[in-house]
Amino acid sequence: MAGRWSNVTYDYSGASVLVTGATAGLGKAIAEAYREAGADVIITGTRGSPSEYDDDLSGYRYFQLDVENRAQIDSIAAAIPKLDILINNAGGMLGAQGLDEMDPDVFERALAIHLFSGQRMAVRCRDKLAQSKLPGGASVVGMGSLGSYFGLEIIPGYGPAKTGLLGLTRTLAVAWGKHNIRVNVVSAGTTWTRMTGPVLSDPEFSVPHLARTPLGRHGVPDEVNGVVLFVTSGAAAWLTGQAIAVDGGYTIMG
Repeated sequence: MAGRWSNVTYDYSGASVLVTGATAGLGKAIAEAYREAGADVIITGTRGSPSEYDDDLSGYRYFQLDVENRAQIDSIAAAIPKLDILINNAGGMLGAQGLDEMDPDVFERALAIHLFSGQRMAVRCRDKLAQSKLPGGASVVGMGSLGSYFGLEIIPGYGPAKTGLLGLTRTLAVAWGKHNIRVNVVSAGTTWTRMTGPVLSDPEFSVPHLARTPLGRHGVPDEVNGVVLFVTSGAAAWLTGQAIAVDGGYTIMG
């Protein structure tokens, strides 16, 4: 795969990859990167069929998935004949829907969306992942965020769920190492996508945020994709149970 990164190429020919929540944003960009690297990519989205999206999704196998629907998770895991890499990316911001994540019922939904669903998908896919012949072993990658590291009042459900993802990752890494399945987290900082563009373009948000970002800018999807593809590659064969923050240094700024 040439073109995305001037001095790095990846070859995922023959690999089977499932990226949940991959019809927009970082999930879509990650799926595109794997497909361009030769992988057979399966994606999920909330709509009934890929034809309901504006973008061309014809290069993927598509499943409808509501991550709060346990039966759908189980059905997708059972329907996939082979799996080498699972990227748990699907999610949703309940606060953006006008819901208060501090309310206990909404809080539980946030945990279900961002933590429980990924654990369930990983467990349901474990036996297929264990059969992988991918160099470096099979991989599960959970998509973390700045909320994995900080207490943020505006996301009182999302943040704890993303923090819990770190503990889940360590536990699965320990439990599944014997099956040659590696489990890691890639935590994306503020990254330009169609969805985040309006927020990142707002000086009221960006000026103070970038003031404590050592690299002084927001990221772009390829800078996250590259880390994800590295983490699941043979070059990272001894990497498991780790959380990598791709954030321009935001999380280490004093």
